[in-house]
Amino acid sequence: MAIILSKSLPKRIAVCGSNVLTSQSVINIAENLGSEIGKHNGILLCGGMGGVMESVSRGVKKSNGITVGILPNENKSDANPYIDIIINTSLGKMRNFFVVSIADVVIGIAGSWGTLSELSMAMNLNKKVILLANTGGVVDLLINSKSQTPSGTFFIAKDVNSAISEAFSSN
Repeated sequence: MAIILSKSLPKRIAVCGSNVLTSQSVINIAENLGSEIGKHNGILLCGGMGGVMESVSRGVKKSNGITVGILPNENKSDANPYIDIIINTSLGKMRNFFVVSIADVVIGIAGSWGTLSELSMAMNLNKKVILLANTGGVVDLLINSKSQTPSGTFFIAKDVNSAISEAFSSN
């Protein structure tokens, strides 16, 4: 018996951002992004912990989508409550490579050093990288230094709708 796989597999969207959030605005943006990923039948990949990862996961679940959390350790209880599939790695921050290498598209929101490492790895892997503008952290730092970055390295999204449109475009 042969197994036939559909040629139109769901897009795997990695969302990278801060583990700790203090801005209600960023929480809302991440949750809205997650909701749209779910509505578009995308599969969310993230680090599985708190902050942006928890907010985007909550949004995906509100739209009955699928979430995958790639944890830095062996403790499944560290995953946020919205993760469907927990992948423990025992790799610490090196797990960031797996988050972005598995993805079709990588979206950055706010963030610090871990987010920067994910975004730079994604760019090195020639992944489609989308930065959500005005969310702060390393994302806005990259956007503001665009004149010093190679052309076409990333797409700047002014809002969730433009990020989703770019993420689910055919190229």
